Amino acid sequence: MERREDDRIISGTSQIEDETEISLRPNKLETFVGQDRVKENLAVFIEAARQRKEALDHVLLYGPPGLGKTSLAHIIANELGVSIRTTSGPAIERQGDLVAILTNLDPGDVFFIDEIHRLSRTVEEVLYPAMEDRSVDIVIGKGPAARSVRLDLSPFTLVGATTRAGMLTSPLRDRFGVICRLEFYEDQELYNIVNRAASILGVQIVPEAAMEIAKRSRGTPRVSNRLLRRVRDFAQVKANGKITHSVAAEALDMLEVDPLGLDRIDRMLLLTILEKFDGGPVGVETLAAAIGEETETIEDVYEPFLMQLGLLKRTPRGRTVTAQTYRYFDLPEQKDLEQTELLG
Repeated sequence: MERREDDRIISGTSQIEDETEISLRPNKLETFVGQDRVKENLAVFIEAARQRKEALDHVLLYGPPGLGKTSLAHIIANELGVSIRTTSGPAIERQGDLVAILTNLDPGDVFFIDEIHRLSRTVEEVLYPAMEDRSVDIVIGKGPAARSVRLDLSPFTLVGATTRAGMLTSPLRDRFGVICRLEFYEDQELYNIVNRAASILGVQIVPEAAMEIAKRSRGTPRVSNRLLRRVRDFAQVKANGKITHSVAAEALDMLEVDPLGLDRIDRMLLLTILEKFDGGPVGVETLAAAIGEETETIEDVYEPFLMQLGLLKRTPRGRTVTAQTYRYFDLPEQKDLEQTELLG
């Protein structure tokens, strides 16, 4: 059976089970944990817009999946006291679909487009006048009788979210007045998120267990919430419902999530470079073929966290592992092996 990135428990990508826990999402900036610089800036811009009784400038949120971009979009709407309309780039197939949404927005509303980098170019062109001039042009009729009509829109705030800001066209990116980059979370921030989620879910958890889950969450709140739910299941069946440190560690080991937050696929990728390519360098296309994965998935999903941990390097010649990777697998470094062979 084909493996999908979305199936990984430590994937930052949204899964069906995540949508069942909407109650875990914070609804105000003060209850949103982490991303302090982003929160401070948004708080100022939102308050200024409220005082002037104007629509907030358009906001672009970008960063790895699972860090809270969707939550922040809803928080912006809540803080402004307006409604929010949500969609995603792939869902808007025709210009008419986008025009229908834009013309039905009330003054000040937030229009949230997830995966905005996946908008088609023809649809994206409708956004340019909508964002800049608060208007859209539609064509009525066909052939020689066709004519263009400009429709005025109510003032609105477009909030775009993307994991690949580099794929946005310059005309679209330049029309966002507020651009915020979301960073991976620290363990202490994830610890607070786990405790908050456990309280909402009514789960008993000791501080050491909450920190153990936080450390294995790859700096991603969505992963920490997902791991908490799986550990909760384990504790319910095998530990009378209370999550102790030993229960959390045993459950996470069973899920094949190690103390660094790496899973079986991460380890397979690193071992492939170590064993099949002598530690690298190896091109990403070759690596993708060796592990049966897409190059885009390796670049966007696996590599960022492995590089953050210092286990992988991107070089002009390809991907290489680091000295820390050899220590992680308790293997002698390549240079040590070469010296041993020479001496032998």
